[in-house]
Amino acid sequence: MKLSAFLIIVLLTYSNLSQAGHHRSERNSFSVTIHSFSKHSNKDETIPFNTLGISLLPNERFILQVKTNKPSVPVKLQAEQGKTRQLAQQQWQWQAPNKPGLTVLRLIHPISKETTELNVFVMVPASNVKNGMLNGYQIGSYPRLPFKNMTTYETPKGFIEVTEANQDTKVSPHFTIGDFLSHQKGGFPKYLVLRERLLLKLEHIIETLYSKHFPVDSLHIMSGYRTPWYNKSLGQGPYSQHIYGGAADIYIDVNPKDGYMDDLNKDGKRDYQDAKVLIDIIEEMEGQSLYNKFVGGLARYRKTPHHGPFVHIDERGYKARWND
Repeated sequence: MKLSAFLIIVLLTYSNLSQAGHHRSERNSFSVTIHSFSKHSNKDETIPFNTLGISLLPNERFILQVKTNKPSVPVKLQAEQGKTRQLAQQQWQWQAPNKPGLTVLRLIHPISKETTELNVFVMVPASNVKNGMLNGYQIGSYPRLPFKNMTTYETPKGFIEVTEANQDTKVSPHFTIGDFLSHQKGGFPKYLVLRERLLLKLEHIIETLYSKHFPVDSLHIMSGYRTPWYNKSLGQGPYSQHIYGGAADIYIDVNPKDGYMDDLNKDGKRDYQDAKVLIDIIEEMEGQSLYNKFVGGLARYRKTPHHGPFVHIDERGYKARWND
């Protein structure tokens, strides 16, 4: 009996290692960096992955810079809309269309055909919010002053419009824009704020999980963006990172896929200790200098009658730790 149990453990371990070893890379041989023209923006991001969602205002500009191991074979830029001006080899200035909506930028390697796809959401300006409402959708009110005068707590300058048609648009290799919608009631269109750095952090977490032999196909986003109105209805504080598009409550839901945290420590239970496994992996990741820019809040929460255990992450710009 003991030998059988041992063989089962070995087979399960081998299966996990095998699956992790066959993880399809979501990276290209080149990276893309976006540089914002606004000093109040944190859109100075290097994108190592093949997909990312970006949000900006109508007519807003940024610079795209490609870094490749073989600059003699330049990557090409294709833009569906907007205005493009090449500044140098592998460098362009791009200006968004003058109306809200979704458009796509593609950077394509001419030989390997590797493609980085940037799904650009041109936002509805925040000035369109009247009495806490945007096109019939309840937004509420943001704090008048940013917490500690930090850019990660500044009132959003615009909102991404999510429709039935675009809700499945990818914002990173493993997530869609619809994954981050506020859970408040109401039909389409809906609106949200979503920061690029949160998406990059989530993708880095997935890569780290694979390196630790947790072959996940995604992370379940239990709560992403919350409007200030909805956040207040939950009794949460006015400076929650959820209202700024910089936070997500997550758990691993792979086997079985049932809307509940998996048994990560293999003790036969699915509880608070499984959230600790996930939080320890993220803590270790954040301790590496490579991930300094993703520092933020990290906490684990116990199960309740309404949900299972989960982990909160955010990229507020300074280290914060707590537990429920």
